[in-house]
Amino acid sequence: MVPDILEPHGHNGLPVNPPNQTRAFFGRRKGHALRPRQTALLETLLPKLALDLTKSAPADLRSLFAGADDVRLEIGFGGGEHLASEAGRAPSTGFVGSDAFVNGMAKMLALAEERGLANVRLHFGDASELLAWLPDASLARVDLLYPDPWPKRRHWKRRFVQDASVSEIARILRPGGEFRFATDIPDYAAWTLTRLLRSPAFVWTAECADDWRQPWPGFSGTRYEAKAKREGRVPCYLVFRRR
Repeated sequence: MVPDILEPHGHNGLPVNPPNQTRAFFGRRKGHALRPRQTALLETLLPKLALDLTKSAPADLRSLFAGADDVRLEIGFGGGEHLASEAGRAPSTGFVGSDAFVNGMAKMLALAEERGLANVRLHFGDASELLAWLPDASLARVDLLYPDPWPKRRHWKRRFVQDASVSEIARILRPGGEFRFATDIPDYAAWTLTRLLRSPAFVWTAECADDWRQPWPGFSGTRYEAKAKREGRVPCYLVFRRR
């Protein structure tokens, strides 16, 4: 059954994206001017944490981190608050974060330095490039939180969740791994649910309404979520398990 938050839009009549469709980055890459310290971190700390996609990925991603038991990915980490919180709470887990927005990257670098996060690696660019680089079944979890919904119909092709990206996420998740998605836009929740439900690689874990109305245990939230709630928008939380 489709959640109540999704019913106004339903999940019929949405365009189907061919499996071989490629995706390019859409949107701004820079906002307000950076502070001198942020500029310095981009020049000094980012090279130390950045993944080198010109080289083949290691067969075992855990080798990128000292003593990591698992590796997780956050796509589009925004201001970095969720990624930094997760990395701080799970020091034995390696975290990969991807974002193409220079201001968000600068904020994440500041948090990594301030909190001494040694278990974070970053990709400054299009997340699709990173997904293509990652090895099969290499991740325990993928988070996509409050992505740009591209609300106009003619822009739906720009949404990150497409049949092709769902297939890539399925490829890099190990069996039993999870894809976690949050949005405050009912149409994007319906769009995502539709594409994950029709994927043979995933099963939706929800068993009752609170499973999509309430965040999963331990969810630290983001600044965007706080803003959405202040403005009266209701978040939806979707968790899918890799078969």
